[in-house]
Amino acid sequence: MDLLRLIVDPPRNGPMNMAIDEALLTSAATDGVATLRLYQWSEPTLSLGYFQAAAEREGHQPSLACPLIRRASGGGAILHDHELTYSLALPERSSSAAASQRLYEEIHTAIIAVLSDLRISSALYRAGPLCETAPGQSGRNPQPFLCFQRRTCFDIVSSGAKIVGSAQRRRRGAILQHGSILLCQSEFAPELPGIQQIVGKAITTVNLIDLWPPRLASRLGCTFRVGSLTANEFSSSEATCHERFAASDWLHRR
Repeated sequence: MDLLRLIVDPPRNGPMNMAIDEALLTSAATDGVATLRLYQWSEPTLSLGYFQAAAEREGHQPSLACPLIRRASGGGAILHDHELTYSLALPERSSSAAASQRLYEEIHTAIIAVLSDLRISSALYRAGPLCETAPGQSGRNPQPFLCFQRRTCFDIVSSGAKIVGSAQRRRRGAILQHGSILLCQSEFAPELPGIQQIVGKAITTVNLIDLWPPRLASRLGCTFRVGSLTANEFSSSEATCHERFAASDWLHRR
């Protein structure tokens, strides 16, 4: 992989955000296009992991007023509010895409380095004694509903609190990893402190958007170039949004 396209998107609603990630996964698989997308949400939104039951959200009272969507990736529910969300779609021929655990490590290590530049101390959770051996393992005990109350070795923690979590979706020819960098506590998930609460310092999405892409491109051994969605990617996203991510059948499939 020589070139990484960087897309910095405006805030969008939940179904469209998920549909665009799906379109980028398709572009990686069919056209060999590698893309890093950085984005936010037009309103606080709760996203379920693919395998979670929609009825589970009734047990989380603070987020009941938020729109609900279902991701195509696994893991726990995420309250998308004061955060920066990213997705990285890579063709399978990329050495980073070939090993899913390596991809978690490369992406999260680059984030840790950027946070260090911003004087925020963080580390992979695997430094702790109880980490799981791979992302997505559930172990013997039921997992908490919220992603940021779960732990895997490749999560990023600061002062014991999880501040970055990610999930993957693989299809023939490509892999997509997307995740959330929790900047500040949300009133819709008050049990989760963000970076601002943990370290007493606010960082902005602008800080991360400026610093992270070159650091990640360096770790992946490529250069990045600012780009945008193609017309085909956008039209495909609109269709997928309507047919899948905004459809009740998709949301309530479990």
